[in-house]
This record gives sequence, C-alpha cells and structure tokens, in this order.
Amino acid sequence: MKTFTYQIFASVAENASFKKAAKELNITPSAVSHAIANMENELGLPLLIRNRSEMVLSQAGKELLPMVERLLNEDRQIHARAAKIAGLEGGSIRIGAFSSVCVTWLPTIIHRFKKKHPGVSINIIQGSFKEIDQGVSQGRIDIGFSTFPSSERLDSVNLINDELKCITANDFVPKNGQSIGLADLKNQHFILQRADYDADTKVALDELDVQPQAINYSIDDQSIIAMVEAGIGWGILPDLALTRLSGEVKAYPFQTPYFRHLTLVTNPSVADDPLVQEMKSEILQYIAEEK
Repeated sequence: MKTFTYQIFASVAENASFKKAAKELNITPSAVSHAIANMENELGLPLLIRNRSEMVLSQAGKELLPMVERLLNEDRQIHARAAKIAGLEGGSIRIGAFSSVCVTWLPTIIHRFKKKHPGVSINIIQGSFKEIDQGVSQGRIDIGFSTFPSSERLDSVNLINDELKCITANDFVPKNGQSIGLADLKNQHFILQRADYDADTKVALDELDVQPQAINYSIDDQSIIAMVEAGIGWGILPDLALTRLSGEVKAYPFQTPYFRHLTLVTNPSVADDPLVQEMKSEILQYIAEEK
C-alpha cells in the first residue's frame, strides 16, 4: 500500500468522517471511501465500523492505527532528512499548540522561521494539553506546546511559569486592594473552559475551596471575558491569554500565586530531525527574548 493510503486512513480515524478527511487532504469523499475499501480488502480486515450516527475504528483499526502513524512519521523524517541535505529548502513540520500560544507566540515565531526557510510547510494543530501530548507521542505532531508534567515518554524543555489571574467585574476591588483572597471568593461563581478544570486551574480552585457547583463552562477565553463583563461570574485566565484579550474587566493576582508551567515537548524519535530542531531553536530563542 502507498503512503497516501495510510495518510487517508489516519485522517479518517482522526476526523471520524470521509467528508472531513477528504476536505483535509483536498480529494473527493469517494476517493477516500475507495482507498479505505482497498486497504480493507488488501488486509482482509474491517478497519471502520459505520452506522447512521457515527464512524469509529474497529478493533483491528485501533490496533493498526499506531503503526500507521509511526510509518507516516518515519516517511516525514525521510523528507526532513532530504531537506537537510538540500539546505532545509523543503519539507513540513507540524506544531501542536493551545489557543493562547496560537494567538500570542506563533505568529512571530512562524514569520521568523519562514523568512529563513520559505520552502518549509508549517501546519498548526490546535488542541488541549492532553491532545497535544497524545499527538506528539503518536507521531501526529512534531513539536508541541504543553504544560508540566507532560508524558515521561516525551522530551521536554521548560518555557515559562505563566501566572493565573482572577478576572473580575471592572468595579470590583479586593478587600486588601491588591489581590484575591479567600474572603473575596465567598459566594462567587466561576466561568472556565472545561479543559481548564482538569489542569492547573483545578489546583488553584481546589486549594481555594471553590466547589464544582460554583463553576460554569465557556467555550473560549474571550467568551469568559464577555461573561464576566455581563456579571455572570468571575474567570481565571493566565497572563499569556490576557495579552491579546480585551474587555471592561479587572485581572487580579491571587494572594497565594498560582501558575501553569509551560513546556515544549517532542518525541525522542525526532531528536535528529533537522526541521524539528531548527523550529525548536527558533521557539527557544523567541521565548528567551520575551522574558
């Protein structure tokens, strides 16, 4: 089977849809269906379970997917090595990042990288910390922005300690005039992104004794700002997210500081990949300049 067939299978597995996979790969849905059917016939195994409401991997598909992803990753490394021989004039790199990094850091980092290596294709995959770690582990992401602790199977470099701030109404003033303490939190409701409640924000809220029933969920950082403006509740956002957000709100530190510890993660298998190492150097240089 050709590499592109494996790429089609991996895309269908990720998107759970022929139509979405076709759009991602710039081919027709019928071409996707035909490729999957041929792959199933050649292997003698059903790879997908199809019904009216969803499309999921069969048990055989689940077992074969990690091998397919490794093959695709090795194919990409072959092209990356060839790019090094040619002077990093081609190839591609996949960066996993969460929303605030996509908005604040990546535009400058990518611009600088593309000036040096205009022929390199850069793909951004936005997701949660967990999704990014999984993508790097499985070879679907080459280099990812995550948070400590990340998977022990990954190589990681510490970037910054990103302080969490309490987002309040514009006219609110803490009892001590400067920072949020337990006395300020009485009877307050918080608005978070659901993914945040499983990470560093949960640590802060647990220590501050904020109960789950006092928490509502929003879809993104700017929505949190809007809901705080409307008086629906308070938010918790890190400094990095606040640099590009706007609204008639106040951001106060907590009396006991809380942080999310941002890291850069790569799979050990790409330690010698010239494109990954070049992008890693560009990222670390940018972070050092911003500190």
